[in-house]
Amino acid sequence: MTDTPEFQSPEARAADQLARLNAILGPGKALKSLSGLATLPVLRKSDLVALQGQTPPLGGVKTGAITRLFQSPGPIYEPGGSGHDWWRYGAFLRASGVGKGDIVQNTFAYHFTPAGAMFDNAAISAGAQVFAAGPGQSAEQARVAAHIGSTTYVGTPDFLAVILARGEELGLDLSRLTKALVSAGPLFPAMREDYAARGITTRQCYATADVGMIAYESEALEGMIVDDGCIVEIVTPGTGDPVAEGEVGEVLVTVLNPDYPLIRFATGDLSSVLPGASPCGRTNMRISGWKGRADQATKVRGMFIRPEQVAALRERHPEILRARVEVSLDGTNDVIVLMVETEATDLTPIEASAREVLKLRASVEAVAPGGLPNDGLIVADKRPLDG
Repeated sequence: MTDTPEFQSPEARAADQLARLNAILGPGKALKSLSGLATLPVLRKSDLVALQGQTPPLGGVKTGAITRLFQSPGPIYEPGGSGHDWWRYGAFLRASGVGKGDIVQNTFAYHFTPAGAMFDNAAISAGAQVFAAGPGQSAEQARVAAHIGSTTYVGTPDFLAVILARGEELGLDLSRLTKALVSAGPLFPAMREDYAARGITTRQCYATADVGMIAYESEALEGMIVDDGCIVEIVTPGTGDPVAEGEVGEVLVTVLNPDYPLIRFATGDLSSVLPGASPCGRTNMRISGWKGRADQATKVRGMFIRPEQVAALRERHPEILRARVEVSLDGTNDVIVLMVETEATDLTPIEASAREVLKLRASVEAVAPGGLPNDGLIVADKRPLDG
């Protein structure tokens, strides 16, 4: 199935995405290339909450093509549509071999949050049948799977193990269940191996309630392939500045859905770009998967230290290549250290800026370029939780 968008040339993809993006941006705001995205402002969840509070439910977005509304903690409202593969899960299902003839047992919730509806819409669009199971009731889940011959599990990685265990306890035949599409939790290698030993091929995806599908695994199992319906950037947390390939940073997603476009939406998640293309033949950029959270603000002596402040320090001092603030305890006293990658020998100007920007006294330590960990942390709070 190499005629689908995930196998097109990178040049064709870039041209298509630029055309779709410019159609969303409108006259007078068109970009000459996708790299121009970096000049546009970042949209954060706090911005969405404010916009939706002013103009419910979706911040002023026209709802003509919207057929469903969901609510996630915040509260943030997310839209849904009934159109073909509205949340863009199709490439993930194709990569997982799910389609006509499959019975998909969808254990994600169908109420308030959109995960259940997302997979439901995708599976139906792919020609599969869906049993809308929802979460919980593991014994009933096992009985239904055995009775109707479910071929595909959809849900969190760990809940499948619970269903399989209940099936064994009840003496049920679940041998027709050979595929698992998982998300919203860690898929540990041992877990994947255990499912494989039972004849179940497991694939995971990275998606959020706000934007839908972001990236997914293929049979190559080498990182996650970014979906063609969105543009992913990896930036320094708290900023909109792209990082170098391979460096861990915050995931920004631009959704090319004219019904509900999001431009440079900050997911709050950390990841990194993998070099090259997947050996499976899919040509889009790959990311390394979820590497933690980017919302790293911490409170010290009654004041918050945020990644945005560290970014402001770097803007003042071009000699700083990378920087992070580390907070620790010396007895009962908070200790703040600004670690900077720099070749500069006089740190006095940086120390003065640190006091001004952070509003707190911090020592400055220089490390050689490349000396800071590549973990995406800009504010590292090393104090014990009970400290």
